Amino acid sequence: MNETILWDKGSILKAIETHHSDFISSIELLDKETFEFSWKNKWTPGQQLVHIRKSIEPVVLAFWLPRFVLKFQFGLTNRPSRTYEELVARYLKALVNNKAVAPKRFAPKPLSFSSHEKEFKAYQKSVKKLISVAQICTEEELDKFVIPHPLIGKLTLREMLFFCVYHVQHHNKLTQEIISNH
Repeated sequence: MNETILWDKGSILKAIETHHSDFISSIELLDKETFEFSWKNKWTPGQQLVHIRKSIEPVVLAFWLPRFVLKFQFGLTNRPSRTYEELVARYLKALVNNKAVAPKRFAPKPLSFSSHEKEFKAYQKSVKKLISVAQICTEEELDKFVIPHPLIGKLTLREMLFFCVYHVQHHNKLTQEIISNH
């Protein structure tokens, strides 16, 4: 996949499916102690899972809304969609400038191991919904409509899907760091 050009919708959705599946695979077999382990005040692997699910849910809602509602609420873009690399660079810059604090509504509460199966199912359901609602969107709509991201401002729908690709990779990397230091 050439990431220096805008990916088509099918490529983006495949990347979402792949990277979210990789994330699940990396933590689904963890034992209780590792699932609940925190290192350097980072969220536990379970909390990382909850955070990613919470970040997907408003994106699902935005894609589900009628387009006229998106236009009325947030307007239309006045620029071309950023590439994947440009979106990632913008996000990483915002993380540094804002000291990487997730907005409260996306911050997970402690998650006990006894809830992990329920949370895995909810997470997988959210990812499936995201892929399903994004499938309906046309390539033109991906580059026309914008929705707000709490840290980096208005993004086109395509850019928000790029964010869903990168965000899970970012948290998977953090999770692997936590696991390796357990």
